[in-house]
Amino acid sequence: MNNTEVISDVINAFKNRGFEFVGKADDGWFKIRGGLVPIPSKADKSYLCEVEIDPAFIDLPRIRMLEIPHELPPVAPHLGPYGGLCYLEKGTVVLDIYDPVGQSLACLERAKAVLGQIINGEMVEDLTEEFFAYWRGGFCFTDIQDSKLGQQDCIVAEVNGSSLWFVTDDVTRTINKVRSIGYHDTDKTVMTYRIKTTVQPRPLTTNWPPNTVADILDWQGTLDIRCKRKIHERILEGYKKKNSKGVLIIIESPLMTYGFTVFYERHSTYKGQLKALRDLSYKFRVLPISVVRIDDQYVAQRNAPKSKTLAGKNLAIVGCGTIGGYLSDMLVKAGAGTGGGKLTLIDFDRLFPQNLGRHRLGFPDILINKAEAMAKELRRISPGAEINALPVDVRQAQLGELDLLIDATGEESLGHWLSGHYPLPLHMLSIWIEGPGIAVRALLRTNTSGACFRCLFHSNRRRELCSTLDPIPTILAGHGCEGLYVPFPASVSVQAASLGAEVINDWVNDKYSPALRTKLIDSEKQLATPDCDPLRDKECPICNS
Repeated sequence: MNNTEVISDVINAFKNRGFEFVGKADDGWFKIRGGLVPIPSKADKSYLCEVEIDPAFIDLPRIRMLEIPHELPPVAPHLGPYGGLCYLEKGTVVLDIYDPVGQSLACLERAKAVLGQIINGEMVEDLTEEFFAYWRGGFCFTDIQDSKLGQQDCIVAEVNGSSLWFVTDDVTRTINKVRSIGYHDTDKTVMTYRIKTTVQPRPLTTNWPPNTVADILDWQGTLDIRCKRKIHERILEGYKKKNSKGVLIIIESPLMTYGFTVFYERHSTYKGQLKALRDLSYKFRVLPISVVRIDDQYVAQRNAPKSKTLAGKNLAIVGCGTIGGYLSDMLVKAGAGTGGGKLTLIDFDRLFPQNLGRHRLGFPDILINKAEAMAKELRRISPGAEINALPVDVRQAQLGELDLLIDATGEESLGHWLSGHYPLPLHMLSIWIEGPGIAVRALLRTNTSGACFRCLFHSNRRRELCSTLDPIPTILAGHGCEGLYVPFPASVSVQAASLGAEVINDWVNDKYSPALRTKLIDSEKQLATPDCDPLRDKECPICNS
């Protein structure tokens, strides 16, 4: 059956339920119109709606109410300001593209049930989660990492005539971020105050959206009376400052940050009396502001909301080659180098063309020191992070105080030296690739009873703690003694880096077990050692010195 016939079947199925085809939307979706009967409905009353259907049947049908039930307040859950009905969250269901009629009608039935719940006054609590759907206006960015309340710095950045606001507690750090996205900072500023509340915002079901200071204060009074008072105090404080035309109020609630601007109206009749100013301020016009957080803590923690990030930790990666390059990228995205911490990259080697096939860096970095090139790239993607490069042999490096030392060189003898030169109490992680990409492994050393990297050397000679049952083959590619190398694709390097990042994320959350982890890459091999906590080897000269 071709697509035209399928679409015709869907339209006919809706026609049997009282809908009619009315044309196409601008994006090519098919529009049908009819009555939506809420479930349950005692009076069997229907409300006119418009349904737009994806001709490929991959996305959910869009449903917009053309007739809003009169019994509903101005703001209702799951019903947008323009009538859009949110009946299913995208990604919570799997649509069956091979049953377009069935899936489209199922969505219609779901929309009827949601509309019935809305009319019956249910799901009002969902307005909290949907707050930003009703908080429409301009937007600004916040790059705030400390807890200081009150007045904040606000940078006005511009490009091609458009401007963005950046509220910050560190002007230098934020300017780096501003410039990284192609904007330039100006000497303009916006007076800004930061206020905290313990209550999540929720739109009012009446008198919404707020248009004046009085509306804002009435709304906040229903949420947090202390926050209401603080907002009014800051508005009045800003008004008293000479030549101020308005103020930006940023409100931080437990799970989201939002704000609004107040436009001051100057009147010569105001002589400084507080009561006169308070009365005047209620009429000031306000505009909602959507706040977008760009602080490093939020960026790192957004995808792991209940876990610690690497912010505030001092980390060093030895080796910025095929493992270290990908790993350093992952760690920065997990907060490394932020919150007062730092990430140090150590590598004395340069990037050569033959490295490009499995390295995080690319052609523009050829002949540049790997540590310096990688640090530059990481500062580009995370301008707020403190990333240092040491383009030297680690045996001549002064690493300073560290929380974790990471050996990503894959060089066994150097791993032995690092284990001995940097003993406990310093925690150390070794990551390596077995042979030509047979497996990837990681060993974390955190206590005196656990094995160090040198311990595995002795265990492996006895065929203990090996990665595979069969010995790891030695396979070399290239030509001539100096051109030989161990061949494996970049995907193996990424998996080694991912295993290392997994161990480090567990480490920062005080999970040190299993200390030895193995991920088998070659499906034809059999795993010899499950993840475990190996004890130090009695033959190890480091652990028994």
